[in-house]
Amino acid sequence: MDLDVFYSLPPVPFGTVHVRANFVSSVDGAAEVDGRSGGLGGSGDRRVFRTLRWLADVVLVGAGTAVSENYGPVIVPADRRERRTAAGQAPVPPVAVVSGSLRLDPAARLFTADTRPLVLTCDAAPAERRRALAEVAEVLNCGEEAVDLATALTALAERGLGRVLCEGGPSLHAALGGAGLLDELCLTLAPLLAGPDHLRIVGGHRWETPLNMTLSHVLEEDANLFLRYMRHPRI
Repeated sequence: MDLDVFYSLPPVPFGTVHVRANFVSSVDGAAEVDGRSGGLGGSGDRRVFRTLRWLADVVLVGAGTAVSENYGPVIVPADRRERRTAAGQAPVPPVAVVSGSLRLDPAARLFTADTRPLVLTCDAAPAERRRALAEVAEVLNCGEEAVDLATALTALAERGLGRVLCEGGPSLHAALGGAGLLDELCLTLAPLLAGPDHLRIVGGHRWETPLNMTLSHVLEEDANLFLRYMRHPRI
């Protein structure tokens, strides 16, 4: 199947954003096994994961997930780089990390990439950590005491990074959804019962209003279900 067709994105005018989240979950709602999401996904999930990255302008991730998953740069093969360039995108999408505390290691492999990552932080972040990260990333202030996600998305849109792929973690995903900033969810359901006491794909404070979504498609491979949900209209 042509995943580019199934996961194609609508036009995103310059200065606006379309926020897509991608998660894998067990059928009983676990978003990780032994602290990592990789224990849930199979070969089909990995293909979807790569396709969504190759279609995105930027990959958005929370600092906790970036550290626990040992994030590195997005890997894009030569033929996909050519296709992205022809479509007016950068050859490789940067990774944007959301962090108010800036507890990030400037020597981590994410910051050794040819494609310079972005760090979305706030005015209250420690100045010394900010200076250290500014050597290896573009550091953007997106709020005063905490990162304001609407401001962060505007900063990305102003840089032409309108097709945003959020890869978590659960707190960032919940914050985007709760603020009405999430446009779609791509969810892989793995044929696995993980048991109690696991993280879910959302975490944090209770929302005032549930987020209604519409099912766009269901794909299946080896008992894994690949679901795409769309939200219309955006609040």
